[in-house]
Amino acid sequence: MKCGKPVPEMEEYCVDCKERKREFCQGRGVFLYNMQMKNSLLRYKYYGSREYGRYYAEEIFRHVGTQIKHWKPDVLVPVPMTRRKKRIRGFNQAEDLAEKIGELLQIPVAAGLAVKKKETKSQKKLNAAERMGNLKDAFVITESVQGLKILIVDDVYTTGSTIETLAGCLKESGAGEIYFVTLCIGQL
Repeated sequence: MKCGKPVPEMEEYCVDCKERKREFCQGRGVFLYNMQMKNSLLRYKYYGSREYGRYYAEEIFRHVGTQIKHWKPDVLVPVPMTRRKKRIRGFNQAEDLAEKIGELLQIPVAAGLAVKKKETKSQKKLNAAERMGNLKDAFVITESVQGLKILIVDDVYTTGSTIETLAGCLKESGAGEIYFVTLCIGQL
């Protein structure tokens, strides 16, 4: 009901959402983050298969487009990466997805609204507690977000640390309701 992770029958919330208050209102992911999707994302992010972005955005639109329209976000905000990392990779996959989703849903994208100012360790190699600490003070908001409904866009949601940290930063800056959408969602 909250983050969109699959849960056992008769459950409404995953363990993480039961145990703590979330900065976001609700979120959804399209595919389970399994080995097939990990390999697909690796090709997209690191091996030049940028054409995957169009397919990913279309699948997000097809599976959760109605939900996104129901949330009525004012703007899409991709999870930022540092300039150095973007230069090395050649693009920000969250920004690429946001731009394509924004086109499909006719929602503006504010790619520079959130900036990642601090180099951090790769999240995938850390446990949940380390992930939260790793992102402490990593993001800064560069424009007024006062009262805006914001949809954060990223490629993967596992523990929720990245989305949670960015949502908290947006809330502190005056944002209204915050939602998220990701291509992949972690499993229990």
